[in-house]
Amino acid sequence: MLEDLTTAASPASWPAAYPQGYAVVDVETTGLARDDRIISAAVYRLDARGEVQDHWYTMVNPERDPGPVWIHGLTSEMLEGAPLFQEIAEEFADRLADRVLVAHNAVFDWSMIAREYARAEREAPVRQRLCTIALSKELGLPLPNHKLESLAAHFGVVQQRAHHALDDARVLAEAFRPSLRAAARDGVRLPLLECRPLKEWSDSPATPRIGRQSGGYPSGSGYPSGSWRPSRKRPACPYPNPGRYEEGKPLKQGMRVAFSGDTSVDRELLEDRAVEAGLHVATSLSRLTSLLVTNDPDSSTSKVVKAKQFGTPVIDEAAFGQLLGDVEPATER
Repeated sequence: MLEDLTTAASPASWPAAYPQGYAVVDVETTGLARDDRIISAAVYRLDARGEVQDHWYTMVNPERDPGPVWIHGLTSEMLEGAPLFQEIAEEFADRLADRVLVAHNAVFDWSMIAREYARAEREAPVRQRLCTIALSKELGLPLPNHKLESLAAHFGVVQQRAHHALDDARVLAEAFRPSLRAAARDGVRLPLLECRPLKEWSDSPATPRIGRQSGGYPSGSGYPSGSWRPSRKRPACPYPNPGRYEEGKPLKQGMRVAFSGDTSVDRELLEDRAVEAGLHVATSLSRLTSLLVTNDPDSSTSKVVKAKQFGTPVIDEAAFGQLLGDVEPATER
């Protein structure tokens, strides 16, 4: 049925620059914060034309409370006997290797995967990702919103178990195939983004550690209301903003620094270093921002777009790391 929804591109017209294989991924997690954990994962491997080659699914013991059971349906009892992430890391990696990671809101799935591999002191073998939300925008699909269920309905894909990793990955794989063929037919450039594996990781000391080592999980279906999605509040920067960063000069205490996109050092660890150096970490970008740090200056994130509009200086993570080693003290008032 899906074949009829999109005219398949002929072998001769298939774009040579398109990837040779894809790994359509969905992960369910204990929450949305940096210290949350993967509790189930599914991968559908597709060939260059989007045809399914095989699929794989596993539950994962997060060694902590499962979080919003009312969303994903995985209880402590169901997860207690599941493998730890480090026990499935190799097989998961084999499913991802040499393929573009495809996900719905891919930055979230990639971030969770990268953090799990960093905790296991390994690297996920992923170098590029493709977000199906971004692809649907490139194709101009007439969707009422960017939910997976809307994309599925557009292509006539029946969703059976929403928020179950295996079924979500299946639905996405079936919706991605006609999307990919429509892109090939119309010569659309795929919105591929670089994936940078985390090189360093630091768990919050406040993260609950409950699991095999402590003899099981507590009773109940999740954290107390609101505590499974913690936020982190930083102290105010004590130094005045000295203005914009100038190329060739050092950073100065009080400068407002914003970050955008993937970083090879965990984002919060990088932000902690900036705060320790006396910089102000900004969560948004304005005309007062001194510097934007991004490894993808050509992306269309709101921060990158605003930086171009405001003329805000932009540097990459490596350059920023070097500058952090010699930050100039704030000017005394």
